[in-house]
Amino acid sequence: MNKSKSNAILIFHALSGSSHVYQNNSKLGGWWDEMVGPGKPFDTNKYFIICSNILGSCYGSTGPSSINPNSKKPYGIEFPIITIHDIVNAIKLLIDSLEIEKLLAITGGSTGGMQVLDWAVSFPDTVQAVIPMATAAYATTFNIAFNEVQRQAIYSDPNWNGGDYYFSKSPTIGLKLAREIGHITYLSEESMREKFGRNLQHNPKLLFQFTEEFQVESYLQYKGLSFTKRFDANSYLFITKAIDYFDLRTRGNLAFSFAPLKNTKFLVISFSSDWLYPTSQAKEIVFALKSNNIDVSFVEIDINYGHDSFLIECKDLRDVVSNFLNSFKL
Repeated sequence: MNKSKSNAILIFHALSGSSHVYQNNSKLGGWWDEMVGPGKPFDTNKYFIICSNILGSCYGSTGPSSINPNSKKPYGIEFPIITIHDIVNAIKLLIDSLEIEKLLAITGGSTGGMQVLDWAVSFPDTVQAVIPMATAAYATTFNIAFNEVQRQAIYSDPNWNGGDYYFSKSPTIGLKLAREIGHITYLSEESMREKFGRNLQHNPKLLFQFTEEFQVESYLQYKGLSFTKRFDANSYLFITKAIDYFDLRTRGNLAFSFAPLKNTKFLVISFSSDWLYPTSQAKEIVFALKSNNIDVSFVEIDINYGHDSFLIECKDLRDVVSNFLNSFKL
């Protein structure tokens, strides 16, 4: 951080992310190594990068797997229902503790983008630049439906036991299925076709049995199982519920909510193949900002990797973000 504390950038992570936003000296790769690090758009030689574990998660901040001081046991399902706004308020306490009065920029994709928008509306005088990616100003019926199916997968696992499983078997099967469902929404039809097609995993011909014959089946099984080794099922329930509750509109009108943001510059980014938070929702944000005469740039990046496009190597994304940030003086 520089002496004037004018170079701080706050990054919000998505549903199952963590504060480990880039590799640095760790052997474990960061979830946004494509964008964060020396010489990257979020240049760690130039900017003071902050990324916090979100409230409700299982990576450090208080969540369902944390110990309830009253019962001396994990909270489980007794953990309070949280909202995106609660998550943002908790991170605001962190920024206040660092005595940063004004952030250079805030950014994040997906659920992280929802936190970005909530922060901008809640604390409009604390940030110069706002960069939401692959996100929306409210959860749609479509979003809620997919989240509910994922939660039902967890509920249906006998090992979930009403959320009380921390000293017994975990609901691995339910969480695995939930993640498989969710992962499908992160991809696009074109990317799945290019990566897997109808290719078989091992055998040269169809077996006509209930086994994992197609490569896409094995891929989803792998993604689901690996997720159960690093994430808590109850955290998945609480965070997806927070997403469902998210709605920045005031009396059904987004323009009313953005009215106070006169001195903030926006860069809204969407991806052409994202069907979870499509470009139409990004344009709704842009329209609401424009109706308030707020400085906003909008870019739809043409890419076929679906919702997860903001996480992969993408020169267009790097160039757009770098050029936008370079327009600000530190």
